Amino acid sequence: MDTDALNVSELEALARAKLPAAAFDYYASGAHDEVTLRANVEAWAKIALHGRVLVDVSARDAATTVLGQRVSMPLLVAPTAFHKMAHADGEIGTARAAAAAGTVMILSCLSNTAVEEVVAASDAANGTVWFQLYVYKDRKATEAVVARAEAAGCKALVLTVDAPLLGTRERDVRNRFCLPEGLAAKNMVPAGYGDLRQPSAGSGLAAYVAELLDPSLSWKDLAWLRSITRLPVLVKGVMRADDARRAADHGASGVVVSNHGGRQLDTSPATIDVLARVADAVDGRCEIFVDGGVRRGTDVLKALALGARAVLVGRPVLWGRALGGQRGVEHVLGLFRKEIDLAMALSGCAGVADVTRDLVVP
Repeated sequence: MDTDALNVSELEALARAKLPAAAFDYYASGAHDEVTLRANVEAWAKIALHGRVLVDVSARDAATTVLGQRVSMPLLVAPTAFHKMAHADGEIGTARAAAAAGTVMILSCLSNTAVEEVVAASDAANGTVWFQLYVYKDRKATEAVVARAEAAGCKALVLTVDAPLLGTRERDVRNRFCLPEGLAAKNMVPAGYGDLRQPSAGSGLAAYVAELLDPSLSWKDLAWLRSITRLPVLVKGVMRADDARRAADHGASGVVVSNHGGRQLDTSPATIDVLARVADAVDGRCEIFVDGGVRRGTDVLKALALGARAVLVGRPVLWGRALGGQRGVEHVLGLFRKEIDLAMALSGCAGVADVTRDLVVP
């Protein structure tokens, strides 16, 4: 991929120019007035890093572990739907790029490529895939896709809990968003739920969610999910300390502090603004992750300092995909790796264990 872009924000501008308007709007948009969408990005800049000096940082290592597995840096590929709208290599290209970077890809339930194909491509590159799950009203269909993800070799389930209905993404409403011809939600095709038809009005995805996903999901269903799989389960979409404690109480292996990229409840706070409260409430009983607005390596250090095990990055991966498929995603992950390394050096941190709360609250 040939580009002189120096950061992921510049890549976003290039992706906007390349992608069809409806595809870019789907990836980029937030709910209603997009207050939370903007806040997610802006809140990171309001946190200062108080770097240490006269620390030997001649050798640095950003590696850490997530659910006991080593990753080369504390950054995972977040679950995002419909990768083939950005590039023909789809989720397979993303999985190979994540594997090459030594990190985890979280595959969306609503991927354009079946979980078996994605995991096979990842395995061939010595990668790791976790599977993001929506719970359908048809529980047999949900059980079937969980069984397929486990059989395929996914190492964890990431249960999304903040979408009983879809937030109103006005750009999608205006565009009457649907999947382009030839694309489907491949994981749900066997159950008959693969199509996202163009509606007569509004968003086709909103109609799909309202018709098929289960808005009655409650804490008892976390126990149900754990009963049908041997995989660790993470709960994604937590923004409150009390909900994080409940997740740990119900046996979650991890919590993802997330407001769905500003795409669900608008005026929800930025994720970084609630991360420390969530981490303190859980108090080490499960691992904490965060997504939303991460655009710089310094953001990653701030997240670690405030209690996250690692961050999840979504939209920047999509901008890389739009510009170069697998190579574009590799470029994005490489940009983050360089920035994380530099931020560690300039903050006086030789390893992630040195990224402590006093870097942001001295």
